[in-house]
Amino acid sequence: MNLDAIRTTLSGPMSHPQDFGTLRPAAVLVLICGSPPHVIMTEKPRHMRIHAGEMSFPGGKPEKGDADLCDTALRETREEIGFSVDRGDVIGQLDAVSTLNSKFLILPFVAVLDYIPPMNANDEVRSILSIPLEPFLSTLTPDTAHGPYPEMFALRHQDKIVWGASARILKQVRLRLMGPARGRTGLPGGNLEQGHLQGCGPTRGADGRRG
Repeated sequence: MNLDAIRTTLSGPMSHPQDFGTLRPAAVLVLICGSPPHVIMTEKPRHMRIHAGEMSFPGGKPEKGDADLCDTALRETREEIGFSVDRGDVIGQLDAVSTLNSKFLILPFVAVLDYIPPMNANDEVRSILSIPLEPFLSTLTPDTAHGPYPEMFALRHQDKIVWGASARILKQVRLRLMGPARGRTGLPGGNLEQGHLQGCGPTRGADGRRG
């Protein structure tokens, strides 16, 4: 797995949905960088009211002045990890996923950089992790620890567990990069979440408790 293959596989047109129903819009950035490829994730502080201690992608809610949700993801990434990703490095987007507890509909954007950038966490982030992508995706398993809900998955990096919306986003990445034969490993394919937006072809967290 290399960056050229990742760019080819995850590239596609951007779409910016207008109708979020009863859910609140949010956007995250799946930043893949370096050789071998790594994915950047953040750990939330333990004192947060929602999503305390959870692993997520840089991102959040739109603010006045954001041109669109891609702009939201880029701004939030700059604020959270202290590095400005250029819009030209955003190669696509994944299908939106919703969270159960916080009621967000999250649009994940994908950016690719040739190098792992210097990063500095703000007060919304406890730590920043640069995780080797391929071995990380290979840890995807069904998640039975967070309730009897459909489409629940988990991934592990060292002592960190990624679950909920972030895990469903990563499942999309795995299926696209590693294909159905390796990507499923006994896991169901198809839609990653009931009620999520589809057809938002690849363009830039809000993770949910219990997904």
